Amino acid sequence: MNNTEKLEILSEAAKFDLCGSFLCSKESIQRKPTLKGWIYPTTLPDGRTVRLLKILLSNDCIHNCYYCANRRDRNFQRVSFTADELVRLFLELRRKNLVDGLFLSSAVTKSPKYTMEQMLKTVEILREKHNFKGYIHLKILPESSLDYIEAAIRYADRVSVNLEAPKEDYLKEIAPEKNLNLLMSKLEMIKKLSERNLKPKSGITTQFVVGATREKDIEILSLTFKLYQEYNLSRAYFSAFQPIPQTPLEELHPTPTWREVRLYEADFLIRKYNFSIDELIFDENGNLPLREDPKIIWAKANPQFFPIEINTATYEQLLRIPGIGPISAKKIIKVRKEQKIKDIKDLKKLGIQVERCKNYILINGRSPFSEKQLSLL
Repeated sequence: MNNTEKLEILSEAAKFDLCGSFLCSKESIQRKPTLKGWIYPTTLPDGRTVRLLKILLSNDCIHNCYYCANRRDRNFQRVSFTADELVRLFLELRRKNLVDGLFLSSAVTKSPKYTMEQMLKTVEILREKHNFKGYIHLKILPESSLDYIEAAIRYADRVSVNLEAPKEDYLKEIAPEKNLNLLMSKLEMIKKLSERNLKPKSGITTQFVVGATREKDIEILSLTFKLYQEYNLSRAYFSAFQPIPQTPLEELHPTPTWREVRLYEADFLIRKYNFSIDELIFDENGNLPLREDPKIIWAKANPQFFPIEINTATYEQLLRIPGIGPISAKKIIKVRKEQKIKDIKDLKKLGIQVERCKNYILINGRSPFSEKQLSLL
């Protein structure tokens, strides 16, 4: 099998390992890249978007996770790259200006030690031999030792440890060979290394499989909040479960894709809008209501907070208004330094989602949908 054929197979297998910011929206329900099948865009902390070759080193797994397309007992074509083969492929794609960086993950082939060594060898060759300075995201396998994690952080801009489930009993239902305490210990190792000033410059990520077991949104988001607070997690990814043929969970119903979207919206409230986990509103089953954006649900449940005067509100107050995010809030504050916002047209010029915020704001003491303001629309 040539490298092009391997590329098609192993990039398809990599779609289950999430890494791109474009996934964290309603478009995530489509589960499709925006470019070629093996190129995924991701936004870096500095705002730049890079095109990643998103690929597995191997799909030949020794483990038997119930939800996974690469599980040991499933009948499919198994292929692997050597480190040298993958380096040559990446450099050729880069020479053709098709990719800027690499997201490298893998099934556990032969042994965890062997697989992690091959992944590290790949990125080491790129960095040391070919002087590649671009973006690399590297998955850390659950069994990785401290020295392997240290090497991963030295070579990669971002690393990920996928927890898959928020509690041990849930994890056992979908991946009986995995151990949540072991996975958390990898995050502990990364935390201790960061205290020695050795940390990935673009941060740490994790991923949860949503809906393959009985886990609740409040449990997923509570653990995510803890990871942000205590482990310096950069972001979490949520993957709505989709049944795969020839797996023990193939008869399960797929998770509603809106559940994934609501988790991302709630995650943004925690990560970017300064909401605490206690402020999020869940239904009687501990899940986010699917009918509406969690920020709007919070606003409706807290009428005492509104309406907010646009011309005097603090940044924190502006963030609580539906339709106004961090970028919009900063624009409002910047404009206010020069002159007051006079009417609804001024807000529209700033790109504010007027339809979403109309019931929660005042402009110079008046509702934007007073008779005078309406005439400006």
